Amino acid sequence: MPAGQSPELPISETTEKKPKPHYHGHRQRLRERFIKGGSNALADYELLELMLCMAMPRGDVKPLAKSLIAQFGSFANVLAARPEDLQKAKGLGEAGIAAIKIAEASAQFLARERAMELPVIASWEQLIDYCRVRLGHRKTEELHLLFLDRKNRLIADECHQTGTVDHTPVYPREVIKRALELHASAIILVHNHPSGDATPSRGDIDMTRKIIDAAKPMEITIHDHIIISQAGYNSFKTLGLM
Repeated sequence: MPAGQSPELPISETTEKKPKPHYHGHRQRLRERFIKGGSNALADYELLELMLCMAMPRGDVKPLAKSLIAQFGSFANVLAARPEDLQKAKGLGEAGIAAIKIAEASAQFLARERAMELPVIASWEQLIDYCRVRLGHRKTEELHLLFLDRKNRLIADECHQTGTVDHTPVYPREVIKRALELHASAIILVHNHPSGDATPSRGDIDMTRKIIDAAKPMEITIHDHIIISQAGYNSFKTLGLM
């Protein structure tokens, strides 16, 4: 060592590693439980929490998940909530809203694919599952038309109108015109009752009969009219209304 030069001292680390946040290990445990046991291994708020933490990697999202379920009433209601309503939730940003709506779209896509695997008439349970996913948690009333081909396979599911059937006019000719455009041989009418009561109204019954009458000359079959609510469903055919 040259004269007059001080010996080098080892440089010590002056900054300590920051401890990982308390929720870090919790998220890992949630992921492991979900992978091993599926959705049944988690509470509803934990499933939502796991979804949100992938979109919002920083911060503890458990309080937010619990708050959303309390605000909207259930996990399914959170998924079905309108983006503008989700925007009002404190602590939920664009990434979290996107994650929620992607989950809803994925559930609808899966239910639709399952409903299309077999002729609709032969896979009634899958059809009802699809209708529940699609409409069961909507806050506004929607009338959907399920167009079927000659083998009773689903061609298209289209929202024909939004609003109460009793107050918004349904034009049977427009329904039949669309069926002809799609080369559909049959139609199933589906609409939801946000009130929770799936009992057909007088307006529902009258509207259905008008569409049946308009479809007959075109040799288009109206298989059924299904009313969906959060509590259950009703089928016009089962009730003897058609």
